[in-house]
Amino acid sequence: EYPLHRHVSGFTSSLRTSSAEAFHPTSVDLANGLRRPHQKPAILRKISAAQQLSASEVVTHLGQTVVLASGTLSVLLHCEAVGNPKPSISWAKNGEEVKYNDRILLQPDDSLQILAPVEADVGFYACNASNALGSDTVSIAVTLAGKPLIKASRATVINTESPAVTVDIGSTVKTIQRANVTISCQVAGVPEAEVTWFKNKVKLSSAHQLHDGLLLIANVSLSDQGLYSCKAANLRGEVTESSQLLVLEPPQPLPHLEDLTAVLSSAGTSTRSVLTSPSGTKMTVSPGSSALIGCAVDGHPTPNITWLYAGEPLSLRHRLLAAGRILQILNVSDAPAGEFSCLAQNEAGSLTQKTSLAIQEFRWSVDKLMACSTSCGHKGVQLPQLRCLLDGAEVNISHCMDKPKPALQPIACNRRDCPSRWMVTSWSPCTRSCGGGIQVRRVTCQRLTAKGSSVPMSNEACAQVSKRPVDTQNCNRQPCVEWVASSWGQCNGPCIGPRLAVQHRQVFCQTKDGTSVSSDQCSALPRPLSTQNCWTDVCGVHWRVSLWTVCTATCGNYGFQSRRVDCVHVRTNKPVLEHHCSWRPRPVNWQRCNITPCENGSA
Repeated sequence: EYPLHRHVSGFTSSLRTSSAEAFHPTSVDLANGLRRPHQKPAILRKISAAQQLSASEVVTHLGQTVVLASGTLSVLLHCEAVGNPKPSISWAKNGEEVKYNDRILLQPDDSLQILAPVEADVGFYACNASNALGSDTVSIAVTLAGKPLIKASRATVINTESPAVTVDIGSTVKTIQRANVTISCQVAGVPEAEVTWFKNKVKLSSAHQLHDGLLLIANVSLSDQGLYSCKAANLRGEVTESSQLLVLEPPQPLPHLEDLTAVLSSAGTSTRSVLTSPSGTKMTVSPGSSALIGCAVDGHPTPNITWLYAGEPLSLRHRLLAAGRILQILNVSDAPAGEFSCLAQNEAGSLTQKTSLAIQEFRWSVDKLMACSTSCGHKGVQLPQLRCLLDGAEVNISHCMDKPKPALQPIACNRRDCPSRWMVTSWSPCTRSCGGGIQVRRVTCQRLTAKGSSVPMSNEACAQVSKRPVDTQNCNRQPCVEWVASSWGQCNGPCIGPRLAVQHRQVFCQTKDGTSVSSDQCSALPRPLSTQNCWTDVCGVHWRVSLWTVCTATCGNYGFQSRRVDCVHVRTNKPVLEHHCSWRPRPVNWQRCNITPCENGSA
């Protein structure tokens, strides 16, 4: 047999729950029992019916049913047990220890006496005999007027390991799948009550029922959840007790989490995500980024999820999504090292899944080299290419600027003799500055060695590689030009000062043979002036002013006076046109005067 998940005492005349060896009172008497060494307790069962000593007193042994009548004044329940050491006796009613008082008494022979029994005394009374080797329990039912009585329990039994569990009706049973659940409906009543089983108020077939009011639910699955009821009925009445069966599934890991896919699609492609697992997962993330961690678990009832970081409750900035199944880390830099874990718990057990985030730092890389500066000779070098990397991918160099740059050491490359090649000197100065000249240079065939020296070679050696460069070329083929200016014109321009005017001449570009060309061809030459100042008597002028006239009023606001202003020649003192004097400001020729208040209103 499978061991019971939880031991609950039996309360029926035909079922005995005992840790003692099988004991038959018809073949072993008390004296022989006492002589047996180290015997576990055994309670003696009496087959005879209860004795009615008088109309008001009932005496009975265990394993029977007592029916209280209206005239019953006393009930005496006997409990005789054998064992070595001598067993101690204790009494319980409906699974709870009997509270003795002046009406419910424990007699010297361990019998239980109930004086003046009332309806509250109805129930199952159990006698328990125990010593150091074990215990034995037998019960008796006390019912009122023969009405059915069901031994019920209000316990909650949780089975997370055992393959079989037995409970009394009235209990709440929470068990793992595939276990065998037996519900005991122990009934007393006179006449004997008929037991009927229901699930969710629907009568069950006899295929599920066993003897003595037991109901077996084999290989429990989620479809077996529900309310199981036991109805006991006889001619005196009926009574019903129920047990709730809940099927548990401990938290189990899932291969994927649909909620994570939905949240990830709305978070953007830059947000990384990872699922936790019992063995642990890892994910590399960029500094300062956001990350989603999913806890993909299933169970019944739905597990509660607690998130931890480095084994402690979360203190960093985060958000819980999808009923706590998704943890969003707003800034992974807040968690530089450590392990995230989700603890999934329900009544069937717990499951811890974990993951680690590795922050990929920006770093300088010099693992790539630039192209060699030369293909041969003695000066070829390669410099490392300085790059900024994140998780092996090149990123903008600004991300690494806060980190010290590695030293760049040049590496020699292509240090070998060069093929023969033409060497040329610089061109000589042109023999003429314009009109066509000649430049020359020196062309030789040489070979540059790996040590840096040049070795002369025959022209044929270079001619096999490339065509010989030219050593003569034409230069300054542009025509020779010059600026040519005409004679200065008359000094009769506008006066710009005392006896000072402006005169002009024409300036044009022409070749040496007198052909006029565009001024652009002479742009490289200094251009002669085409305008200059000159002295002329015509501009010997100045402004001449007369005295102010008498004011038109002696007071008030309307008096004014005027004077004559003329441009006159300095030498002749004769007036000339005023524009000759325009290089100097013209004096004013009128002004207000005597601007004072008038007395007696006169002007």
